[in-house]
Amino acid sequence: MTGIIYKTDVTPQPEQIIALYDTAGLPRPTNDAVRIKAMYEHSNIVVTAWQGETLVGVARSITDKAWCCYLADLAVSPEIKKSGIGKKLIDITRELIGDECTLILLSVPTAMDYYPKVGFTRLDNCFWINRKR
Repeated sequence: MTGIIYKTDVTPQPEQIIALYDTAGLPRPTNDAVRIKAMYEHSNIVVTAWQGETLVGVARSITDKAWCCYLADLAVSPEIKKSGIGKKLIDITRELIGDECTLILLSVPTAMDYYPKVGFTRLDNCFWINRKR
């Protein structure tokens, strides 16, 4: 898509992230800007997509850059979904982590059909202990 600038050296303001998550329907604690800020402060990789001054896409990851990388959040503005921005954010993340690092994610139910289209393999060997709040 033309007019989209990708950045790896900028962390958006919590208000920008919250606005994107809310419009994209990503279930995150968007009523808690302090928590959103902390999520980004403790992430290793943040890849953003901008249309002018507007944040239109983000991929937030936590990684050791040697064995695995957890893609914690992927959000794209609904007005420009299906334009390749999500795939580009994933591709940039993969470039940053290198070929020896596995990219892992937990999908929201509405995106289960998307991830196989951009190269992910669905697995049945995931376990988790859910957060208390």
